[in-house]
Amino acid sequence: MRGRKSPKIGKTPLHLFEQEHMYRKSNQPELTPENFELPFSGKLSSDNRWVIMGELIPWAEFESEYAEKFSEKMGAPAKPFRMALGELIIKEKLGISDRETVEQIKENPYLQYFIGMSNYRNEAPFEASMMVYSRERINMDLVKRINQKMVKKFQEGTEGTEREKEGSKKKQETEVEEIKNQGKLILDATAAPSDISYPNDLGILNKTRKQGEKLIDSLHQNRENTLDQRSCLAKRDRKPRTYRKKARKDYLKIAKKRRVSRKERRSAIAKQLQYIKRNLSHIEKLINEGAKLSSLSPRQYKMLLVITEVYRQQLWMYENESKRIDDRIVSITQPHVRPIVRGKAGKPVEFGAKISVSCFDEYVFLDHLSWDNFNESGDLKDQIEAYKNFTGYYPSSVHVDKIYRTRANRAWCKERGIRLSGSPLGKKPKNVSKEVQKQAQEDERFRNTIEGKFGQAKRRFSLNLVMTKLPETSETSIAITFLVVNLSKLLRQFCSLFLSFLILTRTNELNSRV
Repeated sequence: MRGRKSPKIGKTPLHLFEQEHMYRKSNQPELTPENFELPFSGKLSSDNRWVIMGELIPWAEFESEYAEKFSEKMGAPAKPFRMALGELIIKEKLGISDRETVEQIKENPYLQYFIGMSNYRNEAPFEASMMVYSRERINMDLVKRINQKMVKKFQEGTEGTEREKEGSKKKQETEVEEIKNQGKLILDATAAPSDISYPNDLGILNKTRKQGEKLIDSLHQNRENTLDQRSCLAKRDRKPRTYRKKARKDYLKIAKKRRVSRKERRSAIAKQLQYIKRNLSHIEKLINEGAKLSSLSPRQYKMLLVITEVYRQQLWMYENESKRIDDRIVSITQPHVRPIVRGKAGKPVEFGAKISVSCFDEYVFLDHLSWDNFNESGDLKDQIEAYKNFTGYYPSSVHVDKIYRTRANRAWCKERGIRLSGSPLGKKPKNVSKEVQKQAQEDERFRNTIEGKFGQAKRRFSLNLVMTKLPETSETSIAITFLVVNLSKLLRQFCSLFLSFLILTRTNELNSRV
């Protein structure tokens, strides 16, 4: 309608858009911890997620293997296996730090039940620093076997070993023929980036120089304590000159620039190499003059070896004007980390561990982890054999990307009746049937399952940024991530089965009444 004007919301009072509410003052007494009522009346609910997950994990089967790492007669009593593994699962499941994990366990009785405590205690069961030792004692191989056993135990309990029954029937009928290939296997590889700053040569040299200065301070202090002050000359007791203030100014002069020419960067690298060379000569001189190398802690001694290797690598790259070298150190605190060239959009290079993973029935398993880059196509045979050991038969099809489809892998799969996804080698045929095109599309869609699992592990859990520092603890942390991914799926399956059981029971009751 032309003459009618639309209402202007901006001029309408706000109280016309808000719903009116009444507030009544409560007459309850002041709330204190003593008069707070607990809802579960002193008993835990059996349908709580932590209670269910506690039943899914085979704790007792790996208790003896964990106990072998300790002495039976000497030392303080260690924490039980369920507590050591449970705390790592809680941390990964909730996505929190070690200290926050201890606080959550202290406040939540369900978490205390999950780690094996028999009664609620309003105190921390362990220190946050103890979680580092738990990661060292529960290594990656142990976590991988726990993951496989957990999934297999759940499948045997829910499916009633249907696959094994079918295999036994076929054996009884034929007595000679082997079980046919069953199931679909997905293989892929990805990187688990570590928590390090993006490396560059000048920054690495600056950190190396600073660590060398700390070692000089420590060795000089040790020399003063060991030498007799009366018999030593003043020059001998003098602390070596490191020019640390000047070296820092030289570094910041280039580091703070937004645009640096190649000549300026090479000049700054040359200066830092000279400072590091001087520091290493001072360290050698201090050792010869009475400073004990044994006075350094294991961490300091390891750092001395690292900075010596960094100086060798950086000097070689500077003299040869090269940007790469074998086993290049990109982090002073984590020298085991290597650059992993992935070629992905936005992240062509990642710094961390490279992992090879298999996926079937929407369960993921960590098969291979290395801090050096490797070709994942070499793991295909071992991964298929691992699938056979787990299920008892070869897969009917293996879904992989292009890098796995080598001539050797194709021939190996063909001998065992395994279909390898993807187009055949050679020139692409002109006329492709609709069935072949449809099969290729279905294979690519099915292969997206493992990409979704990688996304879950990196977005929901900690695979996208591994915060642990040691190689052993990092490997355990990565393996725990895949354990928790499978545990989350098992929890969803258990809840759906329990709900369907309740619906079926209720339906039978109603039918019996009718």
